[in-house]
Amino acid sequence: MSFQPEIHLFTDGACSGNPGPGGWAFVMRHLASGKEMESSGFEDPTTNNQMELQAVIEGLAVLKRRCKVEIFTDSVYVGKGITEWMVKWKQNNWQRREGKSLKPVKNVERWQRLDELISRHEFKYTRVAGHSGHPENDRCDELAVQAYQERR
Repeated sequence: MSFQPEIHLFTDGACSGNPGPGGWAFVMRHLASGKEMESSGFEDPTTNNQMELQAVIEGLAVLKRRCKVEIFTDSVYVGKGITEWMVKWKQNNWQRREGKSLKPVKNVERWQRLDELISRHEFKYTRVAGHSGHPENDRCDELAVQAYQERR
């Protein structure tokens, strides 16, 4: 069995208006070395949920080999999506149940990309409370807000 690097991926998305200009950001830490990288980006128009998803997508896309990744996010939408909803959506051809009928999953292209990226890794989801003094989450929020404010 080959060694799998252990990674902590902290993510956040932000949006001014919903929809409106938005930003995503991540902080990634390689646990063995302590080495970190940060990245952020901008979209307009977008929604908060799209930016939350994009932050995780962008972070996972950086990884070039299989890793053990713990994803830290304050987004219940992302957390429930990757741990609960995605399995059912895939069984229903990327549709969600609404009452007695099936409707297309919102942000389906992003969910499909996230599904593809997650499948390359061993992952764990950990929810953090937003704006609660969690240093990496606060840093991601700062970077995401800065990303859209600089582009206005």
